[in-house]
Amino acid sequence: MKTAKLALAAVALTTTAAALPTMAAAQEASASVTAGATVYGNDGAEIGTVERVDGATAILVVDGMKAPVPANAFGTGEKGASLNATKAQIVGMLQAAKQKAIAARDAALVVGAEAMTAQHAPLGTVLEINGDNVIIARGGDETNKITLLREHFAADANGMLMALLTNAQIDAAMAAQAGASATSTGE
Repeated sequence: MKTAKLALAAVALTTTAAALPTMAAAQEASASVTAGATVYGNDGAEIGTVERVDGATAILVVDGMKAPVPANAFGTGEKGASLNATKAQIVGMLQAAKQKAIAARDAALVVGAEAMTAQHAPLGTVLEINGDNVIIARGGDETNKITLLREHFAADANGMLMALLTNAQIDAAMAAQAGASATSTGE
C-alpha cells in the first residue's frame, strides 16, 4: 500500500458572505467599484483592495484575507471607494469568521468521516489524522491512500467534510509527484 503525500499549495481560506454582515450603506450613493480599486473606511484610512467584481459581489482583500462584499455596500468618499466601517472592524469580522470556519472544519475532520471534493464528488474516508496530515482512503479503498494537509479541508454549510480540491487537482498533483520521484531515483 503506497501512500502518496501531496505537496499542494495551501488553499486560501475565504469567508462567506456572512462574514461581513450587512454593512450599513449609509453612504449617499453606491460607488461603481472596480477591480484594483483601493477601498477606504469611514475613518478615511485605507482598508484594502478590490481583487475582482463578480456580478453584485466584490472580493475585497484586507491584510491577505478575502471577503465577499455586496457591491452596493460601497460608497464614494473623498479618496475613492469607501465602506461604512473601519479596517479594524472588518479585520475583526474576518478573523472571527476564520476562527469559526477552522472550528467547524476541525469538528468535521475525524477518523471515519466521509470527505467530498470541492465539486461535491466523493473523495474517500478519513483513515488517520497525524498532526496536520490527513490520510484518506480514496473511494473507501484502503489500498488507495492519499495524504492531504489539514488546511486542505473545510466544513460545508451542513458540517460535512470537504476537501478544497477537486479529484482532477489531486490526480494532477499525484502524477507530478510520481514524475518527480521517478526523476530523482533515475528511473
